Amino acid sequence: MSVFLNGRFLPDAEATISVFDRGFVFGDGVYELVPVYSRQPFRIDDHLRRLQTSLDGIRLANPYGMNGWRDLILQLIEMQDFADQSVYIQVTRGVAPRDHPFPRGVPPTVFMFAQPLVTASTELKRTGVCAVTAVDNRWSRCNIKAISLLANILLRQQAVDAGCAETVLLRDGWLTEGAASNIFVVINGVLLAPPPSNLMLTGITYDVVLELAASHGFPLEVRPVSEAEVRSADEVWMTSSTKEIMAIVKLDGIAVGAGVPGPLAQQMDGLYQTFKQQVMRA
Repeated sequence: MSVFLNGRFLPDAEATISVFDRGFVFGDGVYELVPVYSRQPFRIDDHLRRLQTSLDGIRLANPYGMNGWRDLILQLIEMQDFADQSVYIQVTRGVAPRDHPFPRGVPPTVFMFAQPLVTASTELKRTGVCAVTAVDNRWSRCNIKAISLLANILLRQQAVDAGCAETVLLRDGWLTEGAASNIFVVINGVLLAPPPSNLMLTGITYDVVLELAASHGFPLEVRPVSEAEVRSADEVWMTSSTKEIMAIVKLDGIAVGAGVPGPLAQQMDGLYQTFKQQVMRA
């Protein structure tokens, strides 16, 4: 598999990074993921703007302009032998002696690779998944897509330990997001979504869901969602580029609604699949 590292495309077996890279020593870096359908990167400019926001958030200069990133990503896509891809981009503060302050005059480490984009099966969408809840104990800059994901890993593992697909995060009585997804709820036919803030990372799929809901007349409210609303909801969804629209049918061992994917989840997934074929693969 070919990867990109610091200005070069090379086989992954030949790609090496110093043990003194601040990404390894401190987790001092950011990342981005670009979904690719039929070799077409989806909303690449939106992803690159989010990368810029993350870089600004950690005060790290962007090593490439929009056109430079786009050209490199397209080259990487064409080097792979699979059409649907997930392109991973990582930028760290580079190699320097271990010391907390930003090093001066150090070039960033830029790494990219692509792997197959595998989405949820039709069978899994038909049955739905279970989830658990947990206190959102992460830092207060969750809108930065930082590579230091230990808190998310520990929270997601709680779901894995319970045999579930996701951990729904609650902070001070309010819904934020999932450990690796965004969360929507449906109450009395109204789709509710927590608004973007520094306490959550809004995904591109989150944006698509809001657009599809608005364009197809779904009753929609983007507002803070309370823990009580999550626990009494008729439907709860998790969304991401790999899970797409996935119904959560059991939360903390208690059925959500009727315990099966609800009508709005099924309708939205149908709209999303049409959008994927007509727009994402165009």
